[in-house]
Amino acid sequence: MPAAPIFSWMTSLADPTRVRALRLLERQELSVAELCDVMQLPQSTVSRHLKVLGDDGWLAGRRDGTSRFYALADGLPAAARRLWSLTREQVGETGAARSDEQRLQRALTARQSRSEAFFASSAAHWDRLREEMFGAQLEIPVLAGLLDERWTVGDLGCGTGWILQTLSPFVDKVVGVDSSPQMLSAARRRVSSLANVELHRGRLESLPLADGSLDAALLLLVLHHLVEPRRAILELARVLKPGGRALVLDIQPHDRSEYRQQMGHLWLGFSGTDVERWLAEAGLTRARVLPLPPSPSVKGPPLFAATAQKPAGGRPRPAHDSHRR
Repeated sequence: MPAAPIFSWMTSLADPTRVRALRLLERQELSVAELCDVMQLPQSTVSRHLKVLGDDGWLAGRRDGTSRFYALADGLPAAARRLWSLTREQVGETGAARSDEQRLQRALTARQSRSEAFFASSAAHWDRLREEMFGAQLEIPVLAGLLDERWTVGDLGCGTGWILQTLSPFVDKVVGVDSSPQMLSAARRRVSSLANVELHRGRLESLPLADGSLDAALLLLVLHHLVEPRRAILELARVLKPGGRALVLDIQPHDRSEYRQQMGHLWLGFSGTDVERWLAEAGLTRARVLPLPPSPSVKGPPLFAATAQKPAGGRPRPAHDSHRR
């Protein structure tokens, strides 16, 4: 008849060095090198005791590069937890344990200092380093996680569908609208595997969407391509639910008239005053228009971001008002 596990557990905890190690690893995940430094023991001794503890299920280990880290295992059997609690209580705060605690704090401080030293020497070129390592648009999909997972979000002027693809994992439904058949074809190819993306062809000044069908709506770099940008904002307000949010990203005023021929721009940017007025005329409140700082590597004109909200009980003005801009 095989021996009960408790006999093996008792053997593991019968050694004071292993108990010291477990006390430390219960408090903090440590590498073998850090554990050697804290316990002031050679690596061969520490590794031998870690093997005994690991074989009996007391430890969880993971590899991080060339280092291996250990911690007290989660999910220990109830009997093992009771035995460890009793052992820890009986051993108490010995002089060796108090010294271990002090050296542990020094080891953790040294760990933090290495990170702080890196940032102290890298602050001047950190933005470039981060972009090289993680990409220039790292934050965009991360910030999408702030959206409510129950929302339906509209990308009005969705182009080839990059924003649709980015938002899809974070919300209940994404609706894309564009007037260009070629752009929509590219978007369909991009989002073909995403069940919660819906595409429509239509003009942004006359959206093929029902009143109050969106929790949030985006107009990203499309207003300057529209004959009637003001009407597009009126339409955006119409399709928002009460309490829904709007985000407009577009170009600040500039004098690069060549963009009319080269890139099909109909407007050379918009002032914050114009955008705030359009949002107010559409019945949207809490409007903010923020100029965005230009990136040194970007060749185009500077941008602005505007946000606003549809009042919970309010209605936007009718979208048939035909004033230009």
